[in-house]
Amino acid sequence: MEPIFATERTRELLPRIREFVQNELYPLETTENLTHNFSHVEPILQQKRQLVKKAGLWGLHLPEEDGGLNLTLCEFGQVSEVLASSPFGHFVFNTQAPDIGNTELMHKYAPKHLKDKYLKPLMNGEIRSCFSMTEPEFAGSNPTMMGTTAVKEGDDYVINGHKWFTSSADGAAFLVVMAVTNPEAAPHKRASQILVPMDAPGVTLMRNIPIMGHAGDSWASHSEMRYENVRVPQANLIGAEGTGFLLAQERLGPGRIHHCMRFIGIAERSFDLMCRYAVTRKLDDAKVLGDMQFIQGFIAESRAEIDAARLLVLRTAHNIDLYGAANVRDEISMIKFSTANMMLRVIDRAIQTHGALGMTNDILLSFWYAHERAARIYDGADEVHKSALARSILKNYGLDLRRK
Repeated sequence: MEPIFATERTRELLPRIREFVQNELYPLETTENLTHNFSHVEPILQQKRQLVKKAGLWGLHLPEEDGGLNLTLCEFGQVSEVLASSPFGHFVFNTQAPDIGNTELMHKYAPKHLKDKYLKPLMNGEIRSCFSMTEPEFAGSNPTMMGTTAVKEGDDYVINGHKWFTSSADGAAFLVVMAVTNPEAAPHKRASQILVPMDAPGVTLMRNIPIMGHAGDSWASHSEMRYENVRVPQANLIGAEGTGFLLAQERLGPGRIHHCMRFIGIAERSFDLMCRYAVTRKLDDAKVLGDMQFIQGFIAESRAEIDAARLLVLRTAHNIDLYGAANVRDEISMIKFSTANMMLRVIDRAIQTHGALGMTNDILLSFWYAHERAARIYDGADEVHKSALARSILKNYGLDLRRK
């Protein structure tokens, strides 16, 4: 049965991408590659990137003038699901976060000199980038609380601050830093986004933060950063001064589609592993796991939840394409918490089905269980999205929440 949001381009692309991922990337999902730092497997992934380019599958999300196919968000979401079936898929196709978000941001708002110096090599996969926003001293659920400042001196900004969970900073060529430039303005108009070269004096990568016992490195890492009297030209401003939060929200709308379709790809692969094990794992000479009603329940519930989540996310992507992210806020909040929780439930059921094997590093499930728990926290904690959605709904029923 053809997917409801299929287009001529997805009909042609998805089988080719799926074949590439299964043939070239699945064999790399060894215990050694999944448990060592990312730099261990990165050299061979760089070779796979060249194969992607030769196959004409590079930069599919980019505008046609940059060698892409200018896929709609709904079309790219379907590509993203296929890539997510392997932990290496998005990186090999150069559509990984945070680079894809920075690419989209810079396409729209960066001045020409920054596009020439940084955006072009970023699109070519020659460099990486990162996005530096959250701070350990302030609650991430209220992004207007921010201590990092960028003060004008002559033609420069002088940046001072402390950030963490600056994902993929290790080895990146530049950071997009959120800093307060207009402290007297309204809360959502105080911050700006500024491009900072990683090698600028005063930029310090303090550590890669251990996540579930593993600090990681290179692209697969989350860094704590210190900015001490970092001086960059005011011309490194992305967009207008004071529009940092506006740009962040514009970045996060499509970004959440990317994340949610990735969650669905992970859930689909976990489902496949669960079903394959259910029909092959013998309990005795006459029975396999799939004969057990508990396992049948896992499979039925997972199938329904994955399919429902996919339709909800692709509908949201389609509406963003039509009406813009600002007009689809409620749907964006809805898919973020519902899809993340769906993915984690499916992974957990798949682990339970595999028993002790599911807890080992011999298969993908434990890798995803450790690395994807954060899905309920980053890009807005579940509780924030649920509250925002409920407040919007209740407002339509006449409840004035401002009185609280």
